[in-house]
Amino acid sequence: MAYEVAKLKTGPKTICAALLHDTVEDCGVTKDEFIKTFDEEIYELVEAVTKIGNLEFKDEKEYQAANHRKLFIAMAKDVRVILIKLADRLHNMRTLEYMSEEKRRQKAQETLDVYAPIAHRLGLAEIKNELEDLCFYYLNNEKYREIAHLVEAKKSERDSQVSVMIDEISEVLEAHKIPFRIFGRSKHLYSIYKKMQTKNKRFDEILDLLAIRIVTQTELNCYEILGYIHATYRPIPGRLKDYIAMPKMNMYRSLHTTIVGPDGRIYEVQIRTEEMDQIAERGVAAHWAYKEGQYDTRKEQSEIVREFEWMKAFSDDEQSAKEYMDTVIGDVFNANVYCMTPKGRVIDLPNGSTPIDFAYRIHSEVGNQTVGAIVNGIMVPLNTVLKTGDVVELKTNKNSTPSEDWLKIVKTNSARNRIRACFQKKEAEDREEKVKQGEIILKDDMKRRGIDVEEYFDKEKFEKLYAYFRTPNYNDFMYSIACKSLTCQAVIERLVKLGKKELDTDVLQNIMEKNKTKRQKDVSKTGIVIQGISGLQIKLAPCCTPVYGDDVVGFVSKGQGIKVHRRDCPNVSKEHARLIDVAWDSEKPDYKFEASIHIYCKDRAYLLTDLVTCISQYKANMLAVNINVNPESLTATAAVTMVVDDYNHLDLIMANLRKIESVISVERAIK
Repeated sequence: MAYEVAKLKTGPKTICAALLHDTVEDCGVTKDEFIKTFDEEIYELVEAVTKIGNLEFKDEKEYQAANHRKLFIAMAKDVRVILIKLADRLHNMRTLEYMSEEKRRQKAQETLDVYAPIAHRLGLAEIKNELEDLCFYYLNNEKYREIAHLVEAKKSERDSQVSVMIDEISEVLEAHKIPFRIFGRSKHLYSIYKKMQTKNKRFDEILDLLAIRIVTQTELNCYEILGYIHATYRPIPGRLKDYIAMPKMNMYRSLHTTIVGPDGRIYEVQIRTEEMDQIAERGVAAHWAYKEGQYDTRKEQSEIVREFEWMKAFSDDEQSAKEYMDTVIGDVFNANVYCMTPKGRVIDLPNGSTPIDFAYRIHSEVGNQTVGAIVNGIMVPLNTVLKTGDVVELKTNKNSTPSEDWLKIVKTNSARNRIRACFQKKEAEDREEKVKQGEIILKDDMKRRGIDVEEYFDKEKFEKLYAYFRTPNYNDFMYSIACKSLTCQAVIERLVKLGKKELDTDVLQNIMEKNKTKRQKDVSKTGIVIQGISGLQIKLAPCCTPVYGDDVVGFVSKGQGIKVHRRDCPNVSKEHARLIDVAWDSEKPDYKFEASIHIYCKDRAYLLTDLVTCISQYKANMLAVNINVNPESLTATAAVTMVVDDYNHLDLIMANLRKIESVISVERAIK
């Protein structure tokens, strides 16, 4: 292990930690003993690589996930930790033959799933290739031997062909006096197998088995060499990749092209500078000099995290071990789509990712406030699947919030977790606000009725009402008042009665049971309760379309029972003699409510599309949409009738409609 980390040009403390990496776990050495003999920095490196102790876990997978999380969080703080662990795992894989068959397969699968991808992400090509080939050997030995035999059988022929091509290319470059060194490059076995599997190709169809690498001095030389090669040999369309202008996320930079040689064979040519070649082989190790003791470790680590931006995902310690590993494997290891911001910042994402995933990869707040996306200059829906090379511009609104439908759209676990966290936070804030509203509403109603607030607004008195009104605690009690599922009149009546004669809990319980039975008989299917009246037909008025949670009043109509209006409905504002008190049942009915709204806007292209998209995002079924445009004032009025769950659902839709560009106002409609 010490030799492997030394090959990566690490410093003395890293090599020391590699030599001592098992002492704490296997030799019973205490922290104080270790620090006294060496120092705290070396101890922290060793402790980060040490497995979690004897904690309780449900199964081996959970234990393994907890160990990986510990390791990756430590890596996000100090990249030397993962270099030591990769050296350890490389040694484990080289000596795997001494383990049982079951252990061999388990260790190899874990290495292929976790350690090889992280070596690839850090640009440690040599370690990654050896780990993958060793895993391939133990997990699919038959296929390994088959491909190894094919490679070996063609080796002399392939070497001869590559040698001839190298001589020809050398003549071309020497004629133009460009500095270079050129050599053949062999592909490792697992990458051949993976390409055969993913692209469904035979061994002899793999184009880059005949591979040549050219190393030169400057970037300009790289492009010059590419030009001369394309002028001499026919390039295969679609096979040119410029990783110099668009580096990979592991900092890999090179030009790749595929050409047809004079013999008709296909050759892959890689062109890069000496510096690029070093980074391609040693990745993060080439980037960081590791001159321990001669620099500020924190500053150097921050440079690493800036270069390897995906490392930020490893520092999230708020998830369970299993969720953490699902996020890391799904969002980081499997990321192979590379998109850009308008300023050229590259964002890596897994296949199937959308602009919402892109937004959350930039920052949580950007994701939460996203309202639209422009991809390659064209406005697209938020469920559009992004491709490598897409330039994504996000439209945000600081007052916007995520939609529940986003959970079905997003691909990355990190985006999904952040959306859920936003919902939980908003729900807690909304509930807290509703509790305060309930307190204010009840106090104001007491004052209006001439009730002494100081005497009757008493939490101890309220406790004796919870069972009666079927609310478990103070917060739920006030929340029900704010949502209008519990009327102030009913609460005050009970409080006044309690003031005259205290009722014990048993009596209250009996009243509650009787009340529950009675209420069930008096509640209409729309959820409306009329105390002391039963058997009458109850309908929701179509003029103002009240929904569960609205402040409502009943209107006694001739021969048509009771029609329930919103209290602010102008059709009943002067009908005091025929109005009666009604209330919503505390238990929300299994009933959908029709609601009508008017949306006033400045006219523009795609306005109706944006309005309909917003409403559909919040799962409201639209029954009718009508839009009228005034060409003189360039304004538009949209009349929308939809089906909603309750007042809160409708209020959420209206609030988000108001955030749409060019919307002036959104109001409830009165027919």
